[in-house]
Amino acid sequence: MGPQRIVCLTEEPTETLYLLGEQDRIVGISGFTVRPAIARKEKPKVSAFTSAKIGEILKLRPDFVIGFSDIQADIASALIKHGIEVWISNHRSVEGIVDYVYRLGALVGASDRAGALVAQLEQRIADARERAAALPRRPKVYFEEWDTPQITGIRWVSELVGIAGGDDVFPEHAAMSLARDRILADPLEVVRRAPELILGSWCGKKFRPEQVTAREGWSEVPAVRDGELHEIKSPIILQPGPAALTAGLNALVEVIQGWAKRRAG
Repeated sequence: MGPQRIVCLTEEPTETLYLLGEQDRIVGISGFTVRPAIARKEKPKVSAFTSAKIGEILKLRPDFVIGFSDIQADIASALIKHGIEVWISNHRSVEGIVDYVYRLGALVGASDRAGALVAQLEQRIADARERAAALPRRPKVYFEEWDTPQITGIRWVSELVGIAGGDDVFPEHAAMSLARDRILADPLEVVRRAPELILGSWCGKKFRPEQVTAREGWSEVPAVRDGELHEIKSPIILQPGPAALTAGLNALVEVIQGWAKRRAG
């Protein structure tokens, strides 16, 4: 049977449970949830990312709470002190996202459906790799998660850029799980690494290419010179759930394939 009353502190468990047809188990969600859209209409919102309404969560009588990352450790601790079972996943890679779907499916007794969903996700990845292999050249890509300070892409984002056909210009930063460890100490390092594509995904706000092109010294960056600055919507790429492997990967493929066609033309 598994848990029957689940509170999801982030979007990825909500999205995954809906995809598995197990949404009736969900009794509370994160206020930042956007996928699926119906969840915002059907489920009470009881948490942000670094904070939660502990009292409201307890009123929902959950038998299982799912969160993500060490950043939610204080929320998890508060709930555990009230006798609530809590699972905090901490995956940061594409493989980790796939494994997350498997594990969550098993927890709710939906292993077969989780396996089918994983097969679909893996096929999408394989298809993207095949398209990338046909590119005449891979672009150098700078992915920016935040503008002030400038923060580079996390591991699963960097990996998805690679799957879609690009090469992350800051692969060493991608290995750092915490955003503070991916802050660019010297923004001119972007200039030196000369990305041909700049992808912006400013979490919670709109990407402003004109602000990027106006940065001191950045006029020499190939992506700036050629007008190759593109937004990847943060809800589809910065959550380590199925959306990143579907809509997020699709957006990356579209931008990179478009870049290749413009270079060929």
